Amino acid sequence: MQLNNATPEELMSWEKSLSDEYESIKAENLNLDLTRGKPSAEQLSLSDGLDGILNGEFTSPSGIDTRNYGGLRGIPEARELGAKLLEIPADNIIAGGNSSLTLMYHCVMTAYLFGLNGAESAWKNEDKIKFLCPVPGYDRHFSVCEQFNIEMIPVDMNDHGPNMAVVEDLLKNDTSIKGMWCVPKYSNPTGIVYSDEVVDRIAALGKIASKNFRVFWDNAYAVHDLGSSPAKLANLFDACSKHDTSDSVIQFASTSKITCAGAGVAFIGASENNLAAIQKSLSFLTIGPDKINQLRHAKFFTGKDSLFLHMQKHAQIIKPRFDTVLSQLESEFSGSDLGSWQSANGGYFISFDTRPGLAKQVVSLAGEAGVKLTPAGATYPYGNDPEDRNIRIAPTVPTVEQVEKAMNVFVLCVKLASVRQAINNQ
Repeated sequence: MQLNNATPEELMSWEKSLSDEYESIKAENLNLDLTRGKPSAEQLSLSDGLDGILNGEFTSPSGIDTRNYGGLRGIPEARELGAKLLEIPADNIIAGGNSSLTLMYHCVMTAYLFGLNGAESAWKNEDKIKFLCPVPGYDRHFSVCEQFNIEMIPVDMNDHGPNMAVVEDLLKNDTSIKGMWCVPKYSNPTGIVYSDEVVDRIAALGKIASKNFRVFWDNAYAVHDLGSSPAKLANLFDACSKHDTSDSVIQFASTSKITCAGAGVAFIGASENNLAAIQKSLSFLTIGPDKINQLRHAKFFTGKDSLFLHMQKHAQIIKPRFDTVLSQLESEFSGSDLGSWQSANGGYFISFDTRPGLAKQVVSLAGEAGVKLTPAGATYPYGNDPEDRNIRIAPTVPTVEQVEKAMNVFVLCVKLASVRQAINNQ
């Protein structure tokens, strides 16, 4: 279907046929959900072995009684797991509770209220604070900024990561920019993996940015590969060491989509200066993390290839779901002018761009037909996609059959909204 060259008669005929099909699907009273990137029950069951794995032995190999208080940085064995995920030394890791989002929020709060380099470095002392936000991006990052009234500046992504020329120019000319969000591997939602050059330029930002600037490096999908040839992300920690900018970056990861989404272990990776400030702030919040759960995870992933083999099982479960989405998009939209999409060989999402001005309409039509999608605009700061184009598809929770049915509805809604727009624009 090509709309740009369609005659008025063709458009009206298509609209009639698509509308009839849409009304027929509405009558089926579907209830399908492609909204959030959660593991399916089948994936969660891969980690059922965590239950009872300690068998009453609560002392870690390093000699820590995990039942007791203390250990703000986490047990050494858990920090080693974090080091494996982030590819940085275990001495530069804090292992916490189940949520990396909690740790990100805490780090923003610490930088804002107390400073990461003494009280005088607190962002609250500034007249205005801004963050750079690569788009499309992760809505929960944007929500953290809104909570602290931090102004967000969208920066377009390209196939290599954020547009670094724009990033560098903004930082050179605006000292109120104190942070930047990044999802560097299988970026949410486009699946982009930052190139080696982009990683190196991000590591060098500490040289040109204003004082107390931090990159928040959310490596949520570090090991979430779907194929046999995983994408390789350059090592930001090493690049920062080369540029002498180690204090300018804080890294995050978790096992939330590796083991149990609600009962995993999250990690901060950073310089000793940053870790000391974060630990000091944590000391007023908690007497220590859940070290029993940390020990369970460390034991669960004992063995050189245990984490890799575990993630292969995840891939075997969710890859057919991604293949189903991509097959539908390819068969229905390849060579058309109705939309474009991005996906990668890993991560949790597929990003689809409608014709300008149609994302909200497509999401609304799909919802009325019983298919829930992430709200249009969610992948942009303040929920404002300036072109109203981007839709994030999250296919991991439904079964393959449900994904296929949901995508039938999605494709129909894209076509119907596009044809109606073309008719209105005549």
